Amino acid sequence: MSAATAATVTAATTAPTAAGRPWYSPGSLRNRLLMWLVLVHLLAAAGVAWFTYASYDKLIITFKDDQMQMLADAYASNVVAPELRPADERSIFGRGAFIVQVWNGRGELLASSWPALAVPRQPAEGLGTVRMGPGDDGVWRVYSTAPVADPGRFQVQVIQNGGFVRRMVAKRALSSTAPIVLLLPLSLAALWLVVWATSRKLRSVVLDVAAQDERSLSELSVSRVPDEIAPLVEAFNSLLGRLRQAFAAQRRFVQDAAHELRTPIAAIGLQLDNMRAEVPAEAVAEHYTHLKGGVTRAQHLIEQLLRLSRQESSTEPEAPVALDVASVLRDSVAQLMVVADRRRIDIGFEGRATATVTAPPAELRSVFDNLIDNALRHSPEGGVVDVRLHEVEGRPVVDVIDNGPGIPPELIDRAFDRFFRVPGNPTEGSGLGLAIARMAALRNGLRIVLANRHDAQGRPAGLQARVYLRGADAGRAA
Repeated sequence: MSAATAATVTAATTAPTAAGRPWYSPGSLRNRLLMWLVLVHLLAAAGVAWFTYASYDKLIITFKDDQMQMLADAYASNVVAPELRPADERSIFGRGAFIVQVWNGRGELLASSWPALAVPRQPAEGLGTVRMGPGDDGVWRVYSTAPVADPGRFQVQVIQNGGFVRRMVAKRALSSTAPIVLLLPLSLAALWLVVWATSRKLRSVVLDVAAQDERSLSELSVSRVPDEIAPLVEAFNSLLGRLRQAFAAQRRFVQDAAHELRTPIAAIGLQLDNMRAEVPAEAVAEHYTHLKGGVTRAQHLIEQLLRLSRQESSTEPEAPVALDVASVLRDSVAQLMVVADRRRIDIGFEGRATATVTAPPAELRSVFDNLIDNALRHSPEGGVVDVRLHEVEGRPVVDVIDNGPGIPPELIDRAFDRFFRVPGNPTEGSGLGLAIARMAALRNGLRIVLANRHDAQGRPAGLQARVYLRGADAGRAA
């Protein structure tokens, strides 16, 4: 399998697992953008709340100070000591009632609307703060008129509880910021929805990229992506164009080389067959056998290269049709019966289930032909190859089983690599059969798994190639 196909398969197999990622990933552009926007929203809400509180604090305190000044000036203008209406503790702390004190020129307290509060006489005109106890309720805001020396004039002090003013400011600020606090979750939800919708366009680009392979390197559409991402998509399209040219040149080279080699190799094989009667029976015959085997391997390699090249260069693949898997397997076994007879291998087919797969006929045949051919080549002369169609855990599978040497466990993952052959294995082969089978299987939603077999004593007993068919197209067990 080529590097491009491997990348495509990796992307296609990992894309569905994106739903299993953690809900937050530090490397995600969407998460980072959402985090910063949420932080800005929260800071903005906190700033509005602080500004509202500060504005009400200044507004209410200024308004109350003006009221105290007006009330003090009104009482100070009297020519006789005014009669003050007594105030109670509830009205002072609960409703912010003013406390009035009247002093004469000699510094004597003539009258007080709440004698329980012993705020001293202020030495100068203006506003001030006096603490008479703990907490906000122990703070008193005082406005005093100018001190007088004339016994017939009065100095008036108007006092209000500072705790009441603070509670009033907090209440007004809270009533103004409550709508912002209530709308903040809706704003954050709308923000998340906008970011999600924007990032969804990027996910569609990811899916388009994951759908690419070396057979269909089509350009990505830039009409559905944001303007900021469009240059990246255009650059990727340019890269895809260069890849198309590179793959086309590679396929042309393989096709031309295989076609050019096919004729001379076939001619060499014919000449060797013609020379067979002239070869002596002793040492020269052994060299002839090796030479004939090499030519046969070269012919097989050329045929596999041509088949692989035709698979990759098919820009308009064959239309998929509903195929009976059992019939396809019987045809593959019948076609390869000549190879089995030549090696005296007992090959058989057993169908315990029925299954239908929608795929191009040539590609499905390519999967099974290459797996069965690989089993025949790696089975010893006089061995056995079994082809079985059955169900495993309710799912239809095809098993191709041989009694060859198998594959070392540490190399089994490399068995699908192109031109890979197990070191030390004298079996004839090009190393392309499993790669071709896997490419055709992946294109049609099938999966091939290799596993070594062992006998009762734990000794190697061959290799099993299992093809998992698509469950949606499969029939029930026969």
